[in-house]
Amino acid sequence: MELQGERLIPASVDTTWAALNDAEVLKSCIAGCESLERTGADSLTAVVAVKVGPVSARFKGNLVMTNVQAPHSYTINFDGQGGVAGFGKGSADVALSAEGAQTRLKYAARATVGGKMAQIGSRLIDAAAGKITDDFFKAFEAHLQALATPGAPAVVVAEPDTGVRKLWWLIGALIVLAIVYFLIRK
Repeated sequence: MELQGERLIPASVDTTWAALNDAEVLKSCIAGCESLERTGADSLTAVVAVKVGPVSARFKGNLVMTNVQAPHSYTINFDGQGGVAGFGKGSADVALSAEGAQTRLKYAARATVGGKMAQIGSRLIDAAAGKITDDFFKAFEAHLQALATPGAPAVVVAEPDTGVRKLWWLIGALIVLAIVYFLIRK
């Protein structure tokens, strides 16, 4: 499966880059994220509770950033296990560019899934991935707007969705974009 898109982030490239590399910020923006911990300079582990259609599971995954060109681009590679729900692995390319005082974030993610998740059907998974990605970006953008507004809370936590709950990254990181996409793919 492939997922591509772009968002205009209400912050500078440096601020956006820092937030994308802050495990606490990512954790607060991914609904269902139970833990997101840095295990190395360019690696994270995550535990996320996810529900896609009739399948609910806790996914444990690893994320590794490669091809890092701070603060403009990176590739995030991910793999995860959700027990009987299945597994997922893939990667996502993330690019940041200045657009006035804001940042244009572009992403392209590729993933494969197996197990019960793969049996659900690609249309349901595609729709869930799109919703998870959109929910992540709404929370991420709200977090960055709060940083720019004096007196506003520093972190905005995404509330769990009634139908689909976020998972990564991507992604993730997060990943974010890919992370988000990665978590749903697991």
